[in-house]
Amino acid sequence: MYRSLRLGEDDLWSSDDSESSATTVESSPHKVPKVEANLYYAGVGPKGRGPKLIYRTSEDKFEEPNGPEAYRRLMRVISVPDSHEFGENGMWDRVRDKVVDLLKERDIRVTSVDFVRFTWLNKTEDQEIDDDDDDDEGEDNDDDDDEEADVSYDDIPLIQPVEYGERHYTNPTIWIGVVPETLTGAVAHESSKDIRTFLDSLPVQNIDIAYRESVYKTSPGHGPAFFKLAEDGDPLKDVIDNVSVPLNLSIAGRRAGVQGTLGPYFRVGDKLYAITVRHNVFLPDEGNQLHRHHESAPKKEVLVMNQSTFKNYLASIQAVISTYNDAAEVLETKISKLRARLQGGIDDQESQAKLDENEAEFAKTRNKIEKLKQFFVEIKKRWSKPKDRVIGFVRWAPPIGVGVAPHCYTRDLCVIELYKEKFKHMIGNVLSLGTELSPSKLKSLMYERIDVPSEFKYPEDGLLHLRGMLTADQVNNPNSLNLEGDRVRRVIKRGFSTNTTVGTLTRFRSFGRKYFSTGDMESLEVPILSHENDSGTFSRGGDSGSIIVSPTGEFVALLTGGPTSLTDGSDITYATLFEWVWELVKEEFPGANLYFDDLEAFLADVA
Repeated sequence: MYRSLRLGEDDLWSSDDSESSATTVESSPHKVPKVEANLYYAGVGPKGRGPKLIYRTSEDKFEEPNGPEAYRRLMRVISVPDSHEFGENGMWDRVRDKVVDLLKERDIRVTSVDFVRFTWLNKTEDQEIDDDDDDDEGEDNDDDDDEEADVSYDDIPLIQPVEYGERHYTNPTIWIGVVPETLTGAVAHESSKDIRTFLDSLPVQNIDIAYRESVYKTSPGHGPAFFKLAEDGDPLKDVIDNVSVPLNLSIAGRRAGVQGTLGPYFRVGDKLYAITVRHNVFLPDEGNQLHRHHESAPKKEVLVMNQSTFKNYLASIQAVISTYNDAAEVLETKISKLRARLQGGIDDQESQAKLDENEAEFAKTRNKIEKLKQFFVEIKKRWSKPKDRVIGFVRWAPPIGVGVAPHCYTRDLCVIELYKEKFKHMIGNVLSLGTELSPSKLKSLMYERIDVPSEFKYPEDGLLHLRGMLTADQVNNPNSLNLEGDRVRRVIKRGFSTNTTVGTLTRFRSFGRKYFSTGDMESLEVPILSHENDSGTFSRGGDSGSIIVSPTGEFVALLTGGPTSLTDGSDITYATLFEWVWELVKEEFPGANLYFDDLEAFLADVA
């Protein structure tokens, strides 16, 4: 987020004889007049404001308003078309880095370098309104009236709205932000010559350069941060998963609206990323081309919870509150009866003990209700707007592919660059086992036989820390026995739709075929079967993108889908071995690391 420093509106038309504190002498040919400096970018910021202009190379003429109430053009920042030369082969990345180097050589305290365009509406000149019917004045128009009377609404073509003026678009602009009051127009002019010399060596033309004052702030701008984990006994434990940091966050593309699940986190340097599947955030009509985000292009944003899921989440919190309210009413009735008994002198000692016990429980219940109500109000107030639920944007998504060499698997992958300030309470790749399955039930699903040593130890806090990766060879060598004595490998996942489920990873890869109008596509899939002693399905729609792990917390596979029956659950869940997914990620993101051994240092810039 950029914070701009501006003068008061009434100060703009005062004397312009004060000098910037950046220098004692400003070179007049390059100093922007005060009104233009403060109004040139009007409309770019909130409430019609904009950052202070220091210097620009663009040739458009700024027309100074004649007073505070006069018309001002309002500017908007827009993206540079994807077809621009800077969008090819990472060219903008190289240009941006060179510009930063040139700015540093002049000791300019740069805060940002962007590549954008601007647009505004030039005011239409006052003119007399023409009457289209003037030429027909005095003629008999009865026939025309009859003709118009017979016209229906459907016969009238759609009327396109018009803008009251002529829209102007600037050249693509290298837009440079600097610390307020640290740069003069003269120095910016010399810096622009450095940048222009560099640009002249490239096969590009018509690039403008502009400088404005701004302060970069990392914390605001992307809505509230996710909550810390709720400990056992905390009334929020049953409702906080959707807005907390363990794996299984419910996500959706801002346009797509399809609900899916966020997979594991990884880091590259000080940046935070997460993996999911492409179809969670891309609509079918968006095509299947490689998506690699360019800084000059609009961001394809990703939200936590689409609008319907968010409403259902609010309703679920209210449902929990209602349950506690019912419990409180029952306790109140018991307390009233016990007090009546005590007043009647019946079973004094026993009634007093029960009264104390129920009053203590009533107080705890009321406390839970109040805490949940406060939580509900905060969530509704601070998370209701989609912009407050944006967690990042798609950094890279290869085309969905089937039968991908060399393993003939399904490639359905998307990497999201996350806004770290949203995840300041993160604890790394940790899978919450939830509250739906008791520890004993989960253990029995993992290992039914008492004669087979169990590798699964239910974590004390219900959080399974992930480390290690199951290889293709290990998939082919199951490590446990079911009740029938067959060798099996159990796996576990937690997804948006079905929460925590246990399944069986079979060594026999499945064949899959997808039918398209352009032809059939085939691939081999890693299949996960629903647990034979659990009537539920392993996954349903909305679970795509979940990470599937071993009982000891090894990364196993990324859930991509599966063949469906007449219900919305999959008969068999299909996944891609995470070892193969991770190979693709590391190729695109050198230095990628799944582990956060020093979280304090990694999150130091957002603490």
